[in-house]
Amino acid sequence: MCMNPLFCSTRIFLDKGRKTVLLQAKLFILASALLCLASCVKGPEATEDPQVAIGTLLDRQVKAWNEGNIDQFMEGYWKSDSLLFVGSEIATGWNATLNRYKRSYPDKDAMGSLRFEILKFNRVAADACLLTGKFFLTRKADTPHGIFTLLLRKKEGKWVIVYDHTSQDKTP
Repeated sequence: MCMNPLFCSTRIFLDKGRKTVLLQAKLFILASALLCLASCVKGPEATEDPQVAIGTLLDRQVKAWNEGNIDQFMEGYWKSDSLLFVGSEIATGWNATLNRYKRSYPDKDAMGSLRFEILKFNRVAADACLLTGKFFLTRKADTPHGIFTLLLRKKEGKWVIVYDHTSQDKTP
């Protein structure tokens, strides 16, 4: 039993104050932990680096091309009538672009071996990137090469080419 009323009442106040401070500290730590956890858990779209995703798309295209598989190569393009391919001729739409590739490259020998060199990558919007690069084909008879500009958009959760302007360099 407390003999000094002033001391006892102060002690009770201090004990309550410590409990309040301790409770506030525990709540602060819990809230901090939850905020940290929430910031670490993101959906795939939030953490995806477009440059990496588009690099993967182009790698898949090169692999398909070098295997002689134009249909698989075309998976990197937007399957839409609004796709635009500009080269020696203009092809509008996915099917027209596919037909143009098949007409220009009828077999694996005509396709040769493809390599890309990326010169510039610009993210122009959250769902749009502009890519400039060079292409190099190695075939038995020749080595066509040139430049390209691609506009890629994120459609239905994946990056696809929506506009392709490719020009062949006529110098050897």
